[in-house]
Amino acid sequence: MKRWLFLLSSLIVLLLLVSCGGAAEVTPTPIAPPATLETLENTAVAPTIAAPVPTTTLPPPPTIPPAATNTPEVTPEAAGLSLLTAADFGTDRNPLTGELVDDPAQLQRRPLAIKISNAPPSYVRPQSGLNSADWVFEHTSEASITRFTLILYGQDVDVVGPIRSARLIDVELPAIYDAALVFSGASVGVNQRLNASDFASRIIRSADPGYFRTGEDKPFEHTLYGRPAVFRQGLEALGLNTPPNFNGLLTFTSEPPAGGTPASSVAIDYQWETVAWRYDPSTGRYYRWAAGEPHLDGNTGEQVSAANIVVIAPFHVEDATICEQITNGVCTHLSVQIQLWGSGTGFILRDGQQYPVTWHREGRNDLLTFTNPDGTPFPLQIGNTWVQLVPTWYDDPVTVTE
Repeated sequence: MKRWLFLLSSLIVLLLLVSCGGAAEVTPTPIAPPATLETLENTAVAPTIAAPVPTTTLPPPPTIPPAATNTPEVTPEAAGLSLLTAADFGTDRNPLTGELVDDPAQLQRRPLAIKISNAPPSYVRPQSGLNSADWVFEHTSEASITRFTLILYGQDVDVVGPIRSARLIDVELPAIYDAALVFSGASVGVNQRLNASDFASRIIRSADPGYFRTGEDKPFEHTLYGRPAVFRQGLEALGLNTPPNFNGLLTFTSEPPAGGTPASSVAIDYQWETVAWRYDPSTGRYYRWAAGEPHLDGNTGEQVSAANIVVIAPFHVEDATICEQITNGVCTHLSVQIQLWGSGTGFILRDGQQYPVTWHREGRNDLLTFTNPDGTPFPLQIGNTWVQLVPTWYDDPVTVTE
């Protein structure tokens, strides 16, 4: 498999020697993945801006250890769980975390999707604002290194950063969360997709108020930070700092649902480093480790933690029309499109348990939601959520420990 992928990558690079430099952006057409896959399948729904057709068939998804296979015998309600549903939210409960907020006005403003660097560790860690986000998505950018998109909504935070450039996943995430996009820039191809998107009016660019340079003695690209309060002031001036319209509903409960198996930790090998989440029964949260070290939030010095860890592997496809990096006139890295639409299988960790789920995003502006094997909504633990997006070309990248 790895030799086949190497030969395929070599062929793509050779084609790019002819086409990438200076080629005009072409109108892409949608990718349709195979009808069925053995594990972690996802069915494609054409996005507003579709992806180019690959010249070969898609690789199979990675092998992720299966979660519990037993279907719950009773519904959560019948099991006595206190589910938070639409009637419980009102005006003072965050629909992305299930948490009550101190001031209902916090929920009457636009979410921010903020692009945060994750490499190299010596320059970017500890990043500021990780523990303040409602949701965080970690994804491969290129050359196997990862980058974050923070969804900041229910909490206030003074500073976030370092802020880096957007990727194709950021054409999707602001649409899911009805958010404004905060980023430092993008490649020509990604910029064209963002400018043509349905949230183009909500793009906050690095020349807008709210960004600042720290002046630290490190490479310039790792010194850009931002002030969310100022970003929202800019949105307010444009009449865009309005309450989000979340198209969908997440379900929450503080009690562990049935159907799980013990999961004290999960490790994801992203090749450039291994990320681990370890459960602490005393707090009921998972704590993040990166390359064997505790991963800290630069604002507080506290270790990054989450109430829910989502592990899914939507199709990852290199877009032959967009170069992310050119070295000596040759495109060395293509932009990676993560097809976070349709549905697919994966698992969620909460309360020291692992649960099999199906993720859903059928419409472009739909929330990312989850169901149990029997089709009922899967309840998240009240609190923040991290989503680990696993590339489909990795072999056996995920290890769960009981």
